[in-house]
Amino acid sequence: MSSEPRGRASESGKCLALDNDLVWAIRMISGALRRAAADASQTLPGGSRAYLVLVALAEAGDKPPTQLELAGQVGLDRTVMTYLLDDLEKQGLLSRRPNPQDRRARHVILSDEGRTQLLRMRTDVAAAEARLLTDLSEDQRAQFRDLLTRVALTAQRGTRGA
Repeated sequence: MSSEPRGRASESGKCLALDNDLVWAIRMISGALRRAAADASQTLPGGSRAYLVLVALAEAGDKPPTQLELAGQVGLDRTVMTYLLDDLEKQGLLSRRPNPQDRRARHVILSDEGRTQLLRMRTDVAAAEARLLTDLSEDQRAQFRDLLTRVALTAQRGTRGA
């Protein structure tokens, strides 16, 4: 058995050596989704980073994260997170409140305006995702998202341990 990557024929009939390489595939997917998130969030300070912060806050529900927890969730340096939150707070997209158990820590809460902006951005990003996943069935899309999320969580755990 050959250890060389298996290539498939492209639409032009040429064999693509990279089309079976995970680094290449993730780079292509990541680039497309980053561009979509950047386009959707271009009016926000921090661009696609702001999008990730707003998504994480919306998913937090009744238990708002601290700034440090939020930085870990979205993979941002805590100093970068502080500046980003300052800018998003100035635009009325979120607020920060002291943690009653630890006055040094601050909880981050998504505002109604933040939810409105996030809904608009999610609509734009969902359209880009749909274009990107157009060759997959609904079941394949769900399976792809599940598997990719599992791998991302493994990568996140590995990053925290490093």
